[in-house]
Amino acid sequence: MAPIKLGILGAGIMGERLLRAALEHASDSVTISGIWDPAEAAMARITAALPTVPRAESATQVIAGCDCLYIASPPATHLAHMQAALDAGKAIFCEKPLAVDVAAARQFVATAAGKRAAVNFPMASAFAVEALQTWIAEGAVGTPRTLDIEVAFKTWPRPWQHDAASWLDRPEQGGFTREVVSHFLFLTLRLAGAFTLGERFAAFPDAGRSERAIRAHLQAGNLPITLTGAVGTTAKDDHNTWTLQGSAGAIRLRDWSNAERLGPDGSWQPVANALPHEMMRPLVLRRQLEGVAAMTRGAAHPLATLAEAFAVQEAVEAILAPAAPR
Repeated sequence: MAPIKLGILGAGIMGERLLRAALEHASDSVTISGIWDPAEAAMARITAALPTVPRAESATQVIAGCDCLYIASPPATHLAHMQAALDAGKAIFCEKPLAVDVAAARQFVATAAGKRAAVNFPMASAFAVEALQTWIAEGAVGTPRTLDIEVAFKTWPRPWQHDAASWLDRPEQGGFTREVVSHFLFLTLRLAGAFTLGERFAAFPDAGRSERAIRAHLQAGNLPITLTGAVGTTAKDDHNTWTLQGSAGAIRLRDWSNAERLGPDGSWQPVANALPHEMMRPLVLRRQLEGVAAMTRGAAHPLATLAEAFAVQEAVEAILAPAAPR
């Protein structure tokens, strides 16, 4: 089958990352029909680096020329762009978070039911997640007893995100809970099932800036989940673990792409043929784009659904919400 035509709104970090994955790894699945960003500097950067990529003059032009619209603009714009694409009969593939307005997102998800739509949670296509699923199916965990999610950052935003700090470090639509923790809540949804949120806390010590620490307790069936996150608690730009312990053993995902199993000697053993995250990421994005092509054609795909993305968004916004007065 011919590749589907993918239009891109947003020429920032994620827009360029998926654009390069499409050009370098997934040209048999997608072809780029156009890209647009309201920031001329971002468009100039894309033109200089990738001069053959078609530039559009507006969001409307991108939508008109594509089969599927990839939305990589700031979160507050997601719902409007998705609605415009659906109104034009196009499929949509949106960056996470789905939105920041919970009520508006709930209404959108209800009206978009049955439409060709997905959200970009790459763990839906991650090789490391497949390894975790295989271990669980083989009984490596046994009866799950605890799940611990930890994220940590040297600074926020991370060094490679500083150009987007104007929104990424603002409490309205930025912060590490929306940008990073959401991925691990999606992973939890896929591997442990639907969860409920209990006690939670978020610290905003710097006026006008995003959170610097969070804590939360969740429950997926009988499985208790502990979530912690903080800025300034690691020497690494980005460090994270998702650890599932059970009656027969423990497994974890470490630093995005490392699937590991607890050995008899108490050391963590990586899955065979593991690759560093920087090498694995384009291969995962290729899988995501193969899913985008399938979704656009109306075929089965592994991508995150709108309902899954909304469940994650609802939990994230509840974690970040001001504490209720006592």
